[in-house]
Amino acid sequence: MALTAQEIEALMPDCTELLSDEPEMESSLHYTQLLMLVTCLEWLWRDREDFFIGANLTIYYSRKQLKNRDFRGPDFFLVTDTQKRPRASWVTWEEDGKYPNMIIELLSDSTAKVDKGFKKELYQNHLRTPEYFWFSPNTLELVGWRLVGHEYESIAPSENGWYWSQELGLYLGVSQGRLRYFSLEGKLIPTPEEANLEEIRKAEIERQKAEIERQKAEIEHQKAETERQRADKAENKAAILAQKLRELGIEPDSL
Repeated sequence: MALTAQEIEALMPDCTELLSDEPEMESSLHYTQLLMLVTCLEWLWRDREDFFIGANLTIYYSRKQLKNRDFRGPDFFLVTDTQKRPRASWVTWEEDGKYPNMIIELLSDSTAKVDKGFKKELYQNHLRTPEYFWFSPNTLELVGWRLVGHEYESIAPSENGWYWSQELGLYLGVSQGRLRYFSLEGKLIPTPEEANLEEIRKAEIERQKAEIERQKAEIEHQKAETERQRADKAENKAAILAQKLRELGIEPDSL
């Protein structure tokens, strides 16, 4: 049953009562893609405390919207220069009027028309979101928009089809059927699991290098020991020869 205006007003002072009201993700493909976007960025910015990532979370941006129960929640949004803490929703009037700096929508057959039309206009005209991207996990369609003045202008992709995000300081591009982040130098931003495997791989490489160096040192030691033994034998032979010469009455130094 819909809330009355008085009931809604009573809820407004306490933003913790404004829970997210978003539908479930379209498919496991959409869910895993969203999870990858969140975890990769959180891993990359693990030492930062000045951002918030919303994942399939409602944005409450006006009291009129709340009264009309006209809720809108992007699949992924980023707010910078804010406190990193859990939230049940994003309530702009409880967040110093901050709106998302960047939004990503994951397209599906049922949402593509709204994401490309109504939501694009909403993010452009009302939320004034500096950057908006949409991506289809099914068709791999990726498009980026940047707010220039009062309107979105399409972001030109790089030669390899990546889109530069000024808000992220990263590229967005498709790799192995997934939307991924890439550094300015073109390096893939890993998931925590990939980063852990990379650390294990690097550690194994360092272990192998250390073992190779140990073996080299052992070989050099064996060479040195062989040379020492040869020198000792030669010295012993010389001493025996000198002794025999003296027994014959010949002084070795006189030869």
